Amino acid sequence: MIYDFLVIGGGLAGIGAAAKLSSLGSILILEMEEALGYHASGRSAAMFEENYGPAAVCALSRASAEHHRSNGCLSPRGFMLVGGPQNAEIFAQDMQALALEPITAEEARAKVPILHPEHVTMAGWHEEAQDLDADLLLQGFAKSARANGAEIVTRKTASAISRNGSSWEVTVGDQVFEARQLVNAAGAWADQIAALAGVAPIGLQPKRRSMARLPAPGGHDVTSWPMIMGAGETWYAKPDAGKLLVSPAEADPVEPHDAYADDMVLAEGLARYEENVTEPVTRVESNWAGLRSFAPDGCLVLGPDPNCPEFIWSAGQGGYGVQTSPAAAQLVADLVAGRSPELDQADVAALTPARLR
Repeated sequence: MIYDFLVIGGGLAGIGAAAKLSSLGSILILEMEEALGYHASGRSAAMFEENYGPAAVCALSRASAEHHRSNGCLSPRGFMLVGGPQNAEIFAQDMQALALEPITAEEARAKVPILHPEHVTMAGWHEEAQDLDADLLLQGFAKSARANGAEIVTRKTASAISRNGSSWEVTVGDQVFEARQLVNAAGAWADQIAALAGVAPIGLQPKRRSMARLPAPGGHDVTSWPMIMGAGETWYAKPDAGKLLVSPAEADPVEPHDAYADDMVLAEGLARYEENVTEPVTRVESNWAGLRSFAPDGCLVLGPDPNCPEFIWSAGQGGYGVQTSPAAAQLVADLVAGRSPELDQADVAALTPARLR
C-alpha cells in the first residue's frame, strides 16, 4: 500500500499533524518508542501562556486557544514573575515581553506565602495563564486521526529513507513503507530524519531542560498557587498533584537522546529557587528531563520544504510545542492542501521552512 502521508514521530507535533492531514488522505504514523508522547510531549510542565515566545509563536498560541478550551484541556492556574534588586533590569524586560500586570510583593506573598520578603520585592501577574493537559490534548488528536482511518504503529525506527519516483520509501527493520508525502515530526531527531531523506537540515538544536518534584514546601496546600518564574527564566516552579515541580530552566545544547536530569544543573537550579523562598528544599522525590528543540531563530518550522515539497516539516517546537500544537497542525495541513491559512502572512512566513533556506 502507498499511503498519502507517512508521519515520523508520535508526539504532539506528529499526532496533531496527522489529525489535520487525515481528512486529506490515508496516513501512517511511525513512533520509535513504545508509547505516544514519550519524549518532549510527555515531559512538559505544560502551561497555556499566550504571551510566551516570539511574535509568530504567540500568534500560534492565540490561534490554539479555542481548541484547548472546547476540548477541556485548560484549567485555572495563573502566572507570576518574581524579582528583586539583584535582577531589576531583566525583570522589567520580562514584564514588558510577557505583558504582565504589576502587583506588590505583599500581593505576591498572599498568593504564594513562602516567597522571601527580602529577595522578592517585585512581581508581575497574568490571571489568564492556565494549566494545559498535554495528555488529554494528545489523546484527542490520536482519536481524531484514527477516526479518519489513520494507522499508528509504535516501536518503529526508520533506518533508511529514499525517494522512488513519486513516493518515499521508509525502511524499518525488514519492512518498507511507502507514502507520497513524508511528514517529519521527529522532535530532537528531525534533522537526522531530514539527512536520511536527503533533505538539507534546518540547524535544529535540542536543549535539555530538567525538572524536580518536591513535597509541598512547609506542608502548605499548593493547589491554588500559580506558576512562578524567576526573572530571566532562571528557574520556575509549578504545583502538580499536591507537590511542587521546580526546574532550573536550563537550555543546555545536547545531542538527541532519551534525556535525563544532570545532578549538578538540578542542584544549581534548586539553589536559585531556594534564594527566593523561605522554605528550604529538604527532599527531591523524583527528577527527569526533556529535550526542547529549537530552529536557529527560535520559531517553529512548519510546512513543505521549498526544495522538496513532498517533505513536510513539523519541527522546532522549542518550549512552545504543547500550547501551539492545534494551530501548528492546522497550518501544516493548510499549507499542504494549498489553502490560505488563518494566520497573518507575516506570521506564516516566520514559521515556514523557506525562511531557513
